[in-house]
Amino acid sequence: MAEDVFKALADPTRRHILDELVERDGQTLFEICARLMNKHGLGLSRQAISQHLAVLESAGLVHSRREGRYKFHDLDTEPLERIATRWLRPDAPENTS
Repeated sequence: MAEDVFKALADPTRRHILDELVERDGQTLFEICARLMNKHGLGLSRQAISQHLAVLESAGLVHSRREGRYKFHDLDTEPLERIATRWLRPDAPENTS
């Protein structure tokens, strides 16, 4: 699972997406695209951003939820916390395997 997180974080566009979700969680694809264009000058298609979101979801860093006809994307920092704990607190009970 850590490999998926590192793969997801390796791409600068995905890091920008995560930055935007940190700033304001629960965004739609349209909102993410607009923020990436306005703040970072990334004029990627919605399909390209959707593919980046899929990589982030498979790594567990983003979860999506549907409300009516809208799909919202939420940040999940738990995979990052597990990685940080692995090296910063190697004697934690969770890491004694």
